[in-house]
Amino acid sequence: MTEQPPELSDLAERQQQIVTRTQLLGVGFDDMYLYRQTRRGLWQRVLPATYALVTGTLTDEQRRISAALYAGADAQLTGLAALIWYGFRYSPRTTDVHLILPHHVRRRSAGHAVIARALELDPRARRTALYPVCSPARAVVDAARDLRQLRPVRATVAEAVQRGFTDLASLDLEIRRARRSRTALVRKAFAEITDGVRSAPETELRECLSSSGVLTGILWNPRLSAADGARLPTPDGYLADCAVALEVDSREYHLSPNDWARTLDRHNELSRHGVLILHFTPAQIRREPGRVRRMVEDACEARRGLGAATGVRAEPISPDDGC
Repeated sequence: MTEQPPELSDLAERQQQIVTRTQLLGVGFDDMYLYRQTRRGLWQRVLPATYALVTGTLTDEQRRISAALYAGADAQLTGLAALIWYGFRYSPRTTDVHLILPHHVRRRSAGHAVIARALELDPRARRTALYPVCSPARAVVDAARDLRQLRPVRATVAEAVQRGFTDLASLDLEIRRARRSRTALVRKAFAEITDGVRSAPETELRECLSSSGVLTGILWNPRLSAADGARLPTPDGYLADCAVALEVDSREYHLSPNDWARTLDRHNELSRHGVLILHFTPAQIRREPGRVRRMVEDACEARRGLGAATGVRAEPISPDDGC
C-alpha cells in the first residue's frame, strides 16, 4: 500500500477517516487507485464520491460527517440525526442522517444521507468543525414532520421543553414557519405542552382520563400551597374538589436511591396535608387505561368535597414556570 501523503493523513484525522473523491484527487491519487483500494477492502465507498479510509461499521459521527461531505458546504444537519447529536434520549433512533439544503441546490438523497431542500435554512444553526446543526427547535419540528405516530412526537416535544433544549416560543416559531406541511402531530403535541402537560406519559394519562364523565377540572402540573401559604410539591395532575393528586412514575426517574427518596418525601408532604396520591406507571396507563380511569373515578367519588377541608389551594401555572 502506498504511504499516505501527510496532508491526507492530517485531513483524514480531522474528518475521522472520511474523505471525498475531490480531496483524494487533490493530494495526488487517481480514480484507479481509489478503485483498487476499495476493491481490496482497505477503504470503503460509503456514499457517492465519499470514502472511509477504514473498514467496518461507521460510527454515528462518521455517518454525519460523510453525509455532510456528500451534501456539500451549504447543508445543515436536522431531524432525528440532529436530535441524536444534541443528546435527546426519547426521540426515535435512526441510522439515517437528515440534512436540508437551499432550494436551488440539486443534490439527491443517497444511502444514509437523506436530503430535503428548504426555502429557508435555519439562521440559528450551530456550527461545528465539520457541519452546521439546526437549532433544537428546528430539528424537533423537522423530525416530527417525518414521524407518523403521535407517541414519539409527544416524547420528543416534551423532552425538548422539559430538559431545556428549547423553549415554547422557539418551537411555536418553527411550527409557524413550517405552516401546515405535515405538522398536525407536532401541533397537537405542542398544544398539550402549552396546556401544562410536561411529558409523554402525562399526556397519555390525560387522554386516558379525558373520556370520563366523572372527572372534570383536572389541573396539570398546578401550583399547590397549604393553608398557611407554604409551597407544596407539584403533582403531575390534581383534582382540587376531592384533593386527589396523580403521579406518573417512570422507571428511569427512580433508578437511584436519591430519586426514590425524593418521591417518598413528595408523597409524605402531600399526604400530611390530606391529599391522596395515586401513582401510575406509563405501562399501566398504556395497557390498562380503563382500570386506571376507574381507580381515579372511584377515589374522587369517595372523597368528593374533601378538597376544601384540606385547605390546599391549587392554581394552574404556565408551562414556562418551574415546578
